[in-house]
Amino acid sequence: MTFTPPGEVLTWQLPEVDPEKMKVLALLLADPNPIHFDPEAAAGIGAARVVNQGPSTMATVYNLFEQTHPDHRVARVSFRLLGNVLAGDAVTVSAVPSDQAEPDATTFDVTVRTGEGTTVITARAELVRRSEVAS
Repeated sequence: MTFTPPGEVLTWQLPEVDPEKMKVLALLLADPNPIHFDPEAAAGIGAARVVNQGPSTMATVYNLFEQTHPDHRVARVSFRLLGNVLAGDAVTVSAVPSDQAEPDATTFDVTVRTGEGTTVITARAELVRRSEVAS
């Protein structure tokens, strides 16, 4: 089943990564790495601002498909982390259908970029239709 025309570009945008939400996520994940909440620690690794958690940046891929294909779910995804998203950055996720789809699924090639155009993630995601919920 193909539900996105070949060549169509899907997009989802986050206008700004909120550093306060990054602090909350660090607590929820029990992530002790101070680069996510301490500007001095972030500067120590050469970052201009605190660094967004990788799982949070990866979640933007799911946000895209939840918006564009609410009747489908991500069945499989592989990520390649290439860079960091910093507090205050805008994020744009784009996806195009890949020609490597399985039967009853569509595979997308995904790119996550900062507002400056830096590619921070590439991914391949396979979507399938959500199962009907029994009533």
